[in-house]
Amino acid sequence: MYTDPIADLLTRIRNAYKARKDIVVIPHSKMKMAVLEVLRQKGFISDFQAKKTDKFEEIEIKLNDEVRDINLKKVSKPGQRIYIKTGGIKKINGGLGLSVLSTSKGIMSGEEAKKQKLGGELICEVF
Repeated sequence: MYTDPIADLLTRIRNAYKARKDIVVIPHSKMKMAVLEVLRQKGFISDFQAKKTDKFEEIEIKLNDEVRDINLKKVSKPGQRIYIKTGGIKKINGGLGLSVLSTSKGIMSGEEAKKQKLGGELICEVF
């Protein structure tokens, strides 16, 4: 059992890219689906879908062939939550990366949160 499911998600994606895999299968959760939706919108993964197996649900992630080197950094951890205001949302890697935030209106990219003038928990940075 793992204590941080989002860190596990990011680690599995990072390892799959390094091993040049096409598909990654992870356990299902609504928060993981929301984070994956942001990554798909920004082009870091190709697609994902929930699959029902005999015992439990899984998420099958199709990795993007064009992305060769990806850096996934978990910022907020279970022992130390990191919250930022709208003014604290910064560009990641000169605007080439993205930050993922958990706001009062759901999980979204830092760019989108800044447009809506929302702050929240900084989940991860991707570049």
